[in-house]
Amino acid sequence: MGSIIGIDPGTATTGFGIIDEQSDGSLTCIQYGIIQTSPSLTMPERLAQIYEDMQEILLLHQPQFAAVEKLFFQKNVTNAISVGQARGVVLLSLQQQHIPIREFTPNEVKQAVSGYGAAGKKQVQAMVRTILNLNEIPEPDDAADALAVAICYQQTKHLQDLIED
Repeated sequence: MGSIIGIDPGTATTGFGIIDEQSDGSLTCIQYGIIQTSPSLTMPERLAQIYEDMQEILLLHQPQFAAVEKLFFQKNVTNAISVGQARGVVLLSLQQQHIPIREFTPNEVKQAVSGYGAAGKKQVQAMVRTILNLNEIPEPDDAADALAVAICYQQTKHLQDLIED
């Protein structure tokens, strides 16, 4: 299948996780981490940093596929707008590298990773650790969430392939 980058976008912290599917169908974690921006930066400066760091990550790992968490309704409109801006920068970065993108809601990610669309954060993180055969739950949370998004892409791709056959 090739490597998949999962992204959990945010203005202060954008999580990323890169996985690869082995010939036996198991998944391997290639790398995970965060892009963290300083609150002392202006919004344009923060967005530029996210863009530049995304470009470095994409050029270094050259993933074949990308999965990005969709923005879900938030009560804090200001926060939702800033997350939306970060998502836009992430989507632009991926598109410029010609990486096919799929987007997933938080519930779709939870369903694909844990089998339960209303699973708690800790349950999803424990499943990420198990699926990727890691010694411990990835930290910080944003990186673990990004790995879950990448796993969701892989899981749904297999279902889609079965349906199309």
